[in-house]
Amino acid sequence: MITNNFAERHLGPSLIDVEKMLQHIGVSTLDELIDQTIPSGIRLKDPVHIDQGMNEYEVFQHLKTLGQKNKLFRSFIGMGYYNTILPGVIQRNILENPGWYTSYTPYQAEISQGRLEALLNFQTMVVDLTGLPISNSSLLDEATAAAEAMIMAFNCRSRTKIKTNANKFFVSQNLFPQTIALLQTRSTPLGIELMIGNHDEIQIDDGFFGGIVQYPDGFGQINNYRTFTEKMHSMEALVVVAADILSLVLLTPPGEWGADIVVGSTQRFGIPMSYGGPHAAFLASKEEFKRSIPGRIIGISVDAQGHPGLRMALQTREQHIKREKATSNICTAQALLAIMAGMYAVYHGPKGLHKIARHINILTGVLASEASKYGYIQLNSAFFDTIRLKLPEQVNIETIKNLALERQFNLRYIDHKTLGISLDETTSLKEINQLLEILAKAANQTFHEFICNPAECENITTFPSEFVRQSAYLTHPVFNSYHSETSMMRYLKKLENRDLALNRTMIPLGSCTMKLTAGVEMFPLSWPEFNSLHPFVPTDQAEGYHLMINELESFLKEITGFSAFTFQPNSGANGEYTGLMIIRKYHESRGEGHRNVCLIPSSAHGTNPASAHFAGMEVVVVKCDENGNVDITDLHEKATQYKDHLAALMITYPSTHGVFEEGILEIVHIIHQNGGQVYMDGANM
Repeated sequence: MITNNFAERHLGPSLIDVEKMLQHIGVSTLDELIDQTIPSGIRLKDPVHIDQGMNEYEVFQHLKTLGQKNKLFRSFIGMGYYNTILPGVIQRNILENPGWYTSYTPYQAEISQGRLEALLNFQTMVVDLTGLPISNSSLLDEATAAAEAMIMAFNCRSRTKIKTNANKFFVSQNLFPQTIALLQTRSTPLGIELMIGNHDEIQIDDGFFGGIVQYPDGFGQINNYRTFTEKMHSMEALVVVAADILSLVLLTPPGEWGADIVVGSTQRFGIPMSYGGPHAAFLASKEEFKRSIPGRIIGISVDAQGHPGLRMALQTREQHIKREKATSNICTAQALLAIMAGMYAVYHGPKGLHKIARHINILTGVLASEASKYGYIQLNSAFFDTIRLKLPEQVNIETIKNLALERQFNLRYIDHKTLGISLDETTSLKEINQLLEILAKAANQTFHEFICNPAECENITTFPSEFVRQSAYLTHPVFNSYHSETSMMRYLKKLENRDLALNRTMIPLGSCTMKLTAGVEMFPLSWPEFNSLHPFVPTDQAEGYHLMINELESFLKEITGFSAFTFQPNSGANGEYTGLMIIRKYHESRGEGHRNVCLIPSSAHGTNPASAHFAGMEVVVVKCDENGNVDITDLHEKATQYKDHLAALMITYPSTHGVFEEGILEIVHIIHQNGGQVYMDGANM
């Protein structure tokens, strides 16, 4: 019989290798090694009750079975997530290539020049399309980027604003709802007051430090924000714009009408929806705010021989140096997806992107015009890819929903009388007619197929000339050179050869590099059964995903002893923030919301204190001894000193230097005894 050798193949060392390593460190067996390195007090007394593992073939079949339980309906929901076409040359040579997906954060520039150039392409793309001079690379998702921009604006307040405690931030009611929800979460610990409303009606006063609008807005309307921007600037408040990056190929970029910060997602640039992520977000800003930008920035420098080279720039902003005073707790954020999105722009170039954007815009114009013939009223006066339809009096939203589901279409049902439809680069004229047929049938009208006259279709306009982009974009040679598969493949290989990844050798830079994802685990990323689902589809269309998530939760509960898990955080840094916010809410639920002190060992990674700061906690550093372990005497003194305000201890276990500290149970007891909770960072597990 075929034995389960998946783990052996995945981990790599042979029996001979293991024996040599054990001999070198002076133990006879792996059990003896564990006895010497993991304190007996925290060892499990009983075996973990988890089914026997699978071999590689069984894993493949299991994943296929789960994928087949997902329903592949066609989604026209929009709301920041769209069907895309990932060019095969990018899928095969980046997404499925360990030369790209196993490399580590480019702290060592000399072994990262290929990746740094790819990320510089991403930044150049964002700068050109937004009309602002500087961009990062990159952030976790659009909602997180919006929250980071809000905090950035808060940190950039003038001395006068700080002195008067200006803490109000305007939020357009027409942002995507998930963005508003995250802004509400992130603003509370920092004492930021959100003012949600209409950008035309809000009264801006000295108490505002900034505001955010969406372009086009969350329902598809393209608004003129020039007056709003002038009003904000007159009060020394910064303007943040959440923009659809593909729309900026056709629309006047926000930087040209005064925006200070522009954020958004690059998911539209060839990245599958994958039930919500991962996708790389971006943040661009005016030059004057560059030292407050969150995330990585790639800059051009000169090496020791005087040759041009690339490196991470302005690193003193970041958490690995500034710790709790960093601009953000985010470090490397979806770099692989940023590279893919940047290469999508390289492959298509400015002309290709313009064709894609016009294709979407023309079909949206056709849909809006033809829908009106069946009695539907298009509520957006100017739009790019999304229409908002008011239903005729006799039409019920449930009727449309049922007809759409019969066709295996998902639409956006805004309320009982309003329907949203968003198109994308995969939309065809055939699908436009299928959508029109649904609308006609719901209204008891006779459907008439629309046949596109090329001369007429090419002249369709859906927004006035005041919004039309006049400036050039993507003029750098890199965006105008690699438009054949052969040339693109060679360019990607050239960059790969200038980089170091696990497909060549080990990378002795942190625990993250020790976690190779097996090939069979990577396959589903390219399968439509997993990557084509919109995050807002009905739950019954994502049964495979939910089975997988629930199964993973049951495994982790058994292994860790915890009662429940959330898989919502999009990174380790976001996981830290989530954990600390849970602790914060726990204290509030007990009437102890004043607990705000977070103890953190001096050996902790910089993300820990940065996360604590953004969760509204005061960081108090605990000393470590000469071996890097927590100084328990100092911990006891600090916990006692702050016992009335102690919220949490953040501890990495095993520690940052890879040790299972003997005193962990005593450490936990000290914190609990003084009213705090313990957040365990599992980065090195």
